[in-house]
Amino acid sequence: MSAANGAVPGPAEPASTATTGAAPPRPKATDERAAFATLKRLWPFIWPSDRPDLKMRVALALVVLVAAKLVTVMVPYAYKWAADSLTAARGADTSAGIATVLTVPILLVIAYGGGRILLNLFNQLRDALFARVSEHAIRQLGHRAFVHMHRLSLRFHLQRRTGGLSRTMDHGMKGVDSIVDHIILNTVPTVLEFLLAAAIIAWQFNFTYLGVIVATVVAYVWFTIVASNWRIALRREMNASDTEANSKAVDSLLNYETVKYFGNEDLEAERYDRSLARYEAASIKTWTSLAWLNIGQTVIFTIGMTTCMVLSGLAILRGEQTLGDFVMINALLIQLSFPLNFIGMIYRELKQGLADVEAMFDLLDEGEEVRDKPGAPALPAGPGALRFEDVAFHYDAARPILKGISFDVPAGHTVAIVGPSGAGKSTISRLLFRFYDATGGRITIDGHDIRDVQQNSVRAAIGMVPQDTVLFNDTIAYNIRYGRPSASEAEMREAARMAQIAGFIEQLPDGFETEVGERGLKLSGGEKQRVAIARTILKAPPILILDEATSALDTHTEREIQGALDRVSSGRTTLVIAHRLSTVVHADQILVLEAGRIVERGRHEELMARGALYASMWNRQREAAEAAERLRKVEDEDDLGIVRRGTKAEDAALPA
Repeated sequence: MSAANGAVPGPAEPASTATTGAAPPRPKATDERAAFATLKRLWPFIWPSDRPDLKMRVALALVVLVAAKLVTVMVPYAYKWAADSLTAARGADTSAGIATVLTVPILLVIAYGGGRILLNLFNQLRDALFARVSEHAIRQLGHRAFVHMHRLSLRFHLQRRTGGLSRTMDHGMKGVDSIVDHIILNTVPTVLEFLLAAAIIAWQFNFTYLGVIVATVVAYVWFTIVASNWRIALRREMNASDTEANSKAVDSLLNYETVKYFGNEDLEAERYDRSLARYEAASIKTWTSLAWLNIGQTVIFTIGMTTCMVLSGLAILRGEQTLGDFVMINALLIQLSFPLNFIGMIYRELKQGLADVEAMFDLLDEGEEVRDKPGAPALPAGPGALRFEDVAFHYDAARPILKGISFDVPAGHTVAIVGPSGAGKSTISRLLFRFYDATGGRITIDGHDIRDVQQNSVRAAIGMVPQDTVLFNDTIAYNIRYGRPSASEAEMREAARMAQIAGFIEQLPDGFETEVGERGLKLSGGEKQRVAIARTILKAPPILILDEATSALDTHTEREIQGALDRVSSGRTTLVIAHRLSTVVHADQILVLEAGRIVERGRHEELMARGALYASMWNRQREAAEAAERLRKVEDEDDLGIVRRGTKAEDAALPA
C-alpha cells in the first residue's frame, strides 16, 4: 500500500484461524501466569539445546530482522529527500540541461525504490531462516503429543472423542506456528520499529508530534485489547461449536454401517446441521466483531495521523517545514501503522495460539495410568507360563469387576474362560496386556510380576486375535506385516499361507497390495480374521489370547477359522476367551466365570458331568443350534417344494 495516498491498512485476520478454530475452552480463562508458563514450556522446542544449527538460524534471523527495521525507518528519509529535490528542481536553472537538474531527484527516487526492495528482501530472508526452526518445533511437539496419546490408558481412549482429540492436536500444532510467527518474528521487530520511528519523529520534528503519536498508540492498544478480549470469548464459542460439529461428523462416519442399518441418515444429518448452525451463528458474530475492531482501529489511527499532518501543513505555511517534511511525516505514520497493526494481531494471535497450545499441553499433562517402574527390566524370554494370583480389579470402587481370580496356564497349554456376558472375561485379557493394572493380587509370566517389567516387553510376548478385527486402511501386506514390520516378503507370505488366506489374496487383482479400506470394510469377517491370524503368526509370540475370535462368524466360517487357530495355538500358551462353548471342548482346562468369580473349573467332560452352570450354558447353546438347524432345513425343504410345485404346474400346462 503506497505511503503517498495516506491509506491505513486494516488489521487483517488470517482466514485459516477463523475456519479452523481453536481447542475447546478451558474451565477458566488463561491468565498472565498461565500464559507465561505455556511460553516457558514452548521455548525448548523453539531453542532446542541439542540443535546448534537451529540456534544459529535463530541468531541470523534476528540480525536480518534488525537490518530490515533499520532500512524501514530510512525509507521515509529517501522519500523526503526525493520530494524536496523534485520541488527544488522545478525552480532550478535548466541551462545546464534538464538531465543534470533531475539527476539527484531521480537517484533519490531509485534509492527509495531500492530501499523498499531491500526491506522486502530482508523480511523474506528472515522468514526463510526461521521456517526450519518453527517447523521443527511443530514437528517435535506434534510427535511428542502423538507418542503420549499411545501411552495413555485404555480408560482415557474409551472416554475420548476421536474427532475432538485430533482437532485439539491439529489446533495445538497450528498454535505453535502462530506463536512463533506472531511473537518471535513480529513482537521484537514491532517494538524495535516503534522505538526507532518515535525517536525519529521526536528528533526530526518536535515533541508535540511525539505526544500525538503516543496518545494514538495508547488509545489504539487499549481499544485493541478490550475489543480482542470480547472477540476471544466469541471465538471460543465458535471453536467449541466447530469441535462439536467435527466430532459428530467423525463419529457418524466411523459408524457408517450402523447408520445404514437403522436408516438414520436424516437423524445424523439433522444432528450435524444443528452443530453447524451453532457454528454458523458464532462465526457470524466473530466476523462481525472483527469488522468493528477494524473500524475502531482505523478511526483511532486516522485521527492521530490527520492531526500530525495538519500540524505539518501549518508548519509548511509558516515556512518551518518543507513539502518533503510533510511527505516524510505521512510516510513515517504509514510505516508506523504496520507495527500498530501487528500489536492488535499479535495480541489476538497470542491469546488464541496460547489457548490452542495450552490445550495440547493439557493432553501432554494427562497422567499415564499405567507406568513402568523406574529401571524396570524387560521380560526375559521364556516359555510363557501364566499365573493369576487372587487378582481383583474395578473401574469404580463401588462396582468390582474381578473378585479374587486365581488360575494357572502352564507353558504350552490351553485354558479357556467362559461365562455369561458381563462376567469379566475380556477384562482378564486387558489386565494381561497391562491396559490396566490389577487393583489386587498379581499376574505373572514365567514367575515375573508383569508390573515389575517393561510394558512393551510384556506385550511383545503376547499375541491377540480379537473378536472384532480392525484393520488399517492400507494394503493386506501392510496389515499382515504389522505383526512384525521387519519381516521379509517370504515370511509374510508364509504367515498368510498358514492362516489359510494366501490363496484368496493371490486371486485378487492386486494380490497382497490390495487396499482393505477403512477398518478393513472391503473384506468379509472371515477374511479379516484370517488376516489377524496371519499377523499374529508373523509376530510369533509365546503366549496367545483368543478373545471370542470366532463368535461373530457363521458356523461354516467358524469351523474354517477354528482350524487355523488350532494350528496357531499349537505349542503356545493359549488363553481362550469364548462365548461359543463348542470352540473350547478340547481345552486343557475350562474356567467358568460368573459375576467376577471362578465358579467352576475342569475339562469339558468333568464340567458336563457336574450338571452346573457350564452344563446349563452348553445345553442352551445346543438347543439354540438345533433349533437353528431345524429352521434351516425347513426353509430348504420349502424352497425345494416351491421348485417342485412350479415344475408340476409347468408339466400340466404342456399340451398332450
